[in-house]
Amino acid sequence: MKNYYKILEVEENASEDEIKKSYRNLSKRFHPDINPDGAEKFKEINEAYEVLGDREKRAQYNNQKSNPYQGTNFESFFDNMFGRNPHFQGQRPRHAPDKVVRLQVSPIESYLGGEKEIQYSRDIPCNSCQGNGGQHQTCGSCGGQGFFIKTFGTGFMVQQIRTICGNCNGQGTILVERCYLCGGKGTSQTIHSIRVKVPQGIDSGQFLKLPNLGDFKNGGMGDLVIQVEMVPKDGFEKINSDLVYNLTLNLEQIQNDKFLIPHPDGDLNLQAPKIIDTSKPLRLRGKGYKGGDFYVKLNLKFERPI
Repeated sequence: MKNYYKILEVEENASEDEIKKSYRNLSKRFHPDINPDGAEKFKEINEAYEVLGDREKRAQYNNQKSNPYQGTNFESFFDNMFGRNPHFQGQRPRHAPDKVVRLQVSPIESYLGGEKEIQYSRDIPCNSCQGNGGQHQTCGSCGGQGFFIKTFGTGFMVQQIRTICGNCNGQGTILVERCYLCGGKGTSQTIHSIRVKVPQGIDSGQFLKLPNLGDFKNGGMGDLVIQVEMVPKDGFEKINSDLVYNLTLNLEQIQNDKFLIPHPDGDLNLQAPKIIDTSKPLRLRGKGYKGGDFYVKLNLKFERPI
């Protein structure tokens, strides 16, 4: 709270004439036409005089200044501080937790992108009770509020603390008759099938989040979080932005001048190196994922005569 008496350079017991006199002197000294740097101070002086120059406003200001906690609703104060909704009666609504499922993706599927079908078990609202669990009645302990307000202290140091009702666990209602279909759970389990868009270049450990496709809980639908797991397939691997293919050759094939290499963009005829060194992969720049290369690992496999 601003100290208007200090701004007007008067004592708190100053008379109306003293306040008016000081205001006139200060406003002349800091008027923008006389003092170009005094614009902000001039505004502050006028704000102070608007309050102290009026008997009723001055009385209210003095009362609030001497008792800053008077009229403070601590429940609302803490609600605002912690982002709570003071108008919500009962326990704060909790968002349903995310449901996490795994999705296996091959290196080629990651390279091309597209769609994949995924099936998972999902809790949905019960058809009979619509997720309520059955018939409810207002909690007799808290009267449906879901909480109690306890007051501590006296005078201007009064504080109010809200505690959750233990009888209804903050819900404001109590289940008195369980739903015959779900037994009071409020949910039924089903197998849900969806098609998921797989972005190009996606890798292990990345997530796809689909709103409201998770489980029903806490009165709302949770989100579905898909955790991607990269699985080597058909000789292909994904290493960061590089696409890797494992080529296995026999003694006859290593004599060829060219190797036919599969690639998601189409088969490649790769010139065979003069020296076959299985410790050094062949590299094709720019043929991997965006910004990456395509590597061909040479592996030799043959049956040794006994």
